[in-house]
Amino acid sequence: MQALAAGAPLAAILALMLGWHWSAAKAGSVGLALALAIALLVFGFGEAVLPDLGPARAVGFSVAEAAFTAATILWIVFPALCLYEAQERAGAFGAIRGALARISDDPRTLALLVGYFFALFMEGAAGFGTPVALAAPLLVSLGFSPLKAVALALIGHAAGVSFGAVGTPIIAQAEITGVDAGAIAVRTAAMHAVAGIVLVLFLLRLAADGPLRRIDWGLALLAAACFFGPSLALAALAGPEVPTLGGALVGLLLFAPIARRIAPRGSAPGAEAMDLRALARAVLPYGVLLALILATRLLPPVQEGLRAIALAWTLEGGFSGRFEPLYHPGTLLMVGFLVGVAAHGGGLRDVLAAMGAAARRLVPVVAALFAMLAISRIMVHAGMIGTLAQAAAGIGPLWPVAAPAVGVLGTFVTGSATASNILLSEFQAATARALALDVTPMLAAQSFGAAVGNIVCPHNIIAGGATVGLAGREGPVMRLTASACLAYALAGGLIALAFVR
Repeated sequence: MQALAAGAPLAAILALMLGWHWSAAKAGSVGLALALAIALLVFGFGEAVLPDLGPARAVGFSVAEAAFTAATILWIVFPALCLYEAQERAGAFGAIRGALARISDDPRTLALLVGYFFALFMEGAAGFGTPVALAAPLLVSLGFSPLKAVALALIGHAAGVSFGAVGTPIIAQAEITGVDAGAIAVRTAAMHAVAGIVLVLFLLRLAADGPLRRIDWGLALLAAACFFGPSLALAALAGPEVPTLGGALVGLLLFAPIARRIAPRGSAPGAEAMDLRALARAVLPYGVLLALILATRLLPPVQEGLRAIALAWTLEGGFSGRFEPLYHPGTLLMVGFLVGVAAHGGGLRDVLAAMGAAARRLVPVVAALFAMLAISRIMVHAGMIGTLAQAAAGIGPLWPVAAPAVGVLGTFVTGSATASNILLSEFQAATARALALDVTPMLAAQSFGAAVGNIVCPHNIIAGGATVGLAGREGPVMRLTASACLAYALAGGLIALAFVR
C-alpha cells in the first residue's frame, strides 16, 4: 500500500502530461502538492521520519535544498542560452551549417554531418531543445522532407543528451545522489560507445530512399567511432562536461575529410568560396569553452585553486548544498559567451540583448525545474523513494535490463533528461542498494535511458516540428523514431546487466 502511495506523484505527473497534455510546470506543481500530502500524511515526514525536525522544518529544508540545486543548474542553462542567442544573432550558426553542407551532397552523408555531428555539437554546447530546432530546418534546406528532418535530428542527437548543455544531466545526478560525477560519466559514455552504432544505423536507414549500401555500413562505423571514441576518452579524462561537445567537435574533424574522399557525390555542393574567417569566429567561443573545461579538469593546481572558493551549507537532518562558482561549468559558459560576442565585434548592447532573450526563454524552465527538484527532495527525505526501490527490487537481478526504460519514461514525461535524472536517480540508486548492485552502473543506465527518451519526447517533437511547419503532426514523427528508441533502450538494458555482473 505504501509503495502505491509513494508512486502516486509520479503517476499523477505521467497522467497529466500524457492524458491531459499539461506542461511540466503545471503537472509538476500538482505532483509536488501530492508528494507533500503523501509525505506528511502517509509517511509521517517530520514526525515518524526525521522526528527531531518537525513537519514544517522538514518540508522547509527540502524546499531549500531544491531551490539551491535549481539555482546551480540554472547557472548552466542561462549562460548556455546566452551563448546560443548571441551566436544566432551574429549569424554564426549559418557559417557552421554552411561549412558542414559543403563536404558532400550525398543525402546519407549530409544526414550524418548535420543530423548527427552538428546536432550532437549543439546538444553539447546548449542542449535543452536547441539541436533539433537548429538541425531540422537545415536538413529541410538540404532536401529532406520536414517529417524526415525532425526524425533525423531527434535520433542523431540522442546519444549526446547524457552530457548535454556541458554535462547538466549528470551533474544534476551527482548533486542529488552524492555519487562522483566522473564515475557516472565514464560508465554512461561506455554504454553509449557500445550501443551507439544502433542509432547511427537507424539514422542512415531513415535518410536512405532504399536499403543500406556497403558504403553506408562503412560510413556508420566511421561516424560512430569518430564520435564515441573521443567522447569516452573525454569522459574518462575530464568528467561529464565535455564528452558530447568535445566528442562532436573532434569527431567531425576526423570524419569530415574522410567522408569527403569516400562518400558518394552528385553535383558539386556549392561554388561559392567558404568564408574561413566567419567560420573561425563562429567556432571560437566553443573552442575557448572546450579549452577552459579541459584546463580546469586536467590541471590539478588550477582545479584546486578554483574549487577552493565555494558556497556550502549543511542543515540538521542531512540537508546540504555546495556551489563552486569559479569551477562551475556555467561560469565557463559565460566566458565563452562573452568571447563569442567580442569575436563578432559586439559590445555591451549585444551582451544585454542576448541576456534578455535568454532570460525570457528561462522563465518557463524555472517553475518546472523547481517543481521536479522539490518532488525529488521530498520523496527522498520522506523515504518514499526507498519504498519504491524496495518494491522494484522484487523484479530481482534482472532489474538492470529495465533501468534504462525508467529513464526513457522520465524524459518522455518531463521533456528533459535533466528532469528525468533529478526525479528518478535516487530511485535507481536505492533500487541498486536494495538488490546489492553497484550503484554507479545503475545511475549510468538511468542517464542512458533519459538520453534516448529524447527521441520520443513530445516536447522535443513539438518544438522541432514547429520549426519546419509540422505543427499537429507529431504522431507520424514519433512513429518514425519509436523503433530506434525501443532498440536503443533494450541494448542499454543488456549492457547495464553486463556491467553489474
